[in-house]
Amino acid sequence: MSVRNFFCIFAPAMNQLKRGLVWLSRIGHCRGFGVQSPTDYRYVRSVINEHWPYHAYDGLGTNDDWLRRKLGRLYLRIVNERQPKVIVDWLNMGDYLAAGCRRAQIVKTAERVDMAFLPIQLDYQRLFDLCDSDSVVVFQDIHRNMPLWHCIEYDPRTSVTFDLYYCGIVFFDKKRAKQNYVINF
Repeated sequence: MSVRNFFCIFAPAMNQLKRGLVWLSRIGHCRGFGVQSPTDYRYVRSVINEHWPYHAYDGLGTNDDWLRRKLGRLYLRIVNERQPKVIVDWLNMGDYLAAGCRRAQIVKTAERVDMAFLPIQLDYQRLFDLCDSDSVVVFQDIHRNMPLWHCIEYDPRTSVTFDLYYCGIVFFDKKRAKQNYVINF
C-alpha cells in the first residue's frame, strides 16, 4: 500500500478523531459553563451553541465540507443576531452572511467596521482602528496561530472575546468588563 493510498483511506478517520479530541479537550466549557455574565451566557446559549435549525439553513452549504458548513451556520446566526449594515467578508462566506441579514451590504473594505469576518493571518491593528463599541470581528482558524490570537485577546481595544478553536469572536464594547472565554463549539 502506497503512502498516498494510506492517506486516502485513513485521512477521514484521522480527521474525525482529531475533532473528537478537540471537543473532549474543551468539555469543561460546554453550553456556557463558567460564563458569569448574563449577557455573555445568553450569547453563548442562543447564538454560538444554538442547535435548533434556522429557516435560512435550507439550501445553504449542500456541497460544503462539515467545517465550512458548521462555521457558515455560526456566522449566519451571528449576523442574524446583530443585523449589521455593512459586513467585511474576506472568507468568501457571502451566501451564509446574506442569509443572516438580507439588507446588509457585503464588502471587502470599509471605512467603518460593523462586522468583519477575516482569516487570523491578516493584520488586525489597522482594522481595530476602524471599530467602535458596536463592532464585532470574527477571526477564522485561530488554532493555527494561537500566539496572534492571544495578542488579539489582550489588546486594550477589545472587551469580550470568545475562543471557539476554529474561530474567535471579538467585541469592542467598553461598557463591558474585559473577559476572554473558551467555548466548546
